[in-house]
Amino acid sequence: MQLVLVRHALPERIHPSDAPEADRPGGRADPPLTPLGEEQAQRLVGALAAEDVAGLYSSPLARARSTAAPLADALGREATVVDGLREYDADAAQYVPVHEMPRLDPASWERMRAGLLPASVDVAAFTGQVDAALEGIVAAHPGRETAVVVAHAGVVNTWLAHLLGLDRPLVFPLDYAGITRVLAGRDGRRVVRTVNEIAHVADLLTMTAGAA
Repeated sequence: MQLVLVRHALPERIHPSDAPEADRPGGRADPPLTPLGEEQAQRLVGALAAEDVAGLYSSPLARARSTAAPLADALGREATVVDGLREYDADAAQYVPVHEMPRLDPASWERMRAGLLPASVDVAAFTGQVDAALEGIVAAHPGRETAVVVAHAGVVNTWLAHLLGLDRPLVFPLDYAGITRVLAGRDGRRVVRTVNEIAHVADLLTMTAGAA
């Protein structure tokens, strides 16, 4: 089967300078998409129009669910939310889009540039969480079916690193609404076919050009 892995579209920034913590449910940042992000999400409908999509899945975070929504409407089905697809920063009190990190969160930016998750993240546990979630989706779609999974750069990168035997979990620059394809055989083979297809949103990425 084929897994079509989609990074969510551009979300709003949630930073201590923007809003008091009391405005965030449970003190956790879970930003919606920006208007530009909503446009990026709409582009996925055309980009995946030729796919015979047998299943649509999403992280539980708002930025992923909102990215999946236009495609879900086009397919006439709801995205299945899978908790194991949640990003490593799901419980953080702030969210800074990656292109703003050099200015607002330089320490996290330098770790990301080095291909590393934040020091607080248990990489083995996070990898296990992601692998279990994606392998569960693979198991649900035998044969030649295609499943679309809308998640996060950390989720997609970590799984790719796991499949390819890479030492660092954040190797690939993944753009907003970028598409990555993995072929999963019934014999256990996993083949990374493409990484970060962006032709469908190339003109909408100029504001974030150069982001990791």
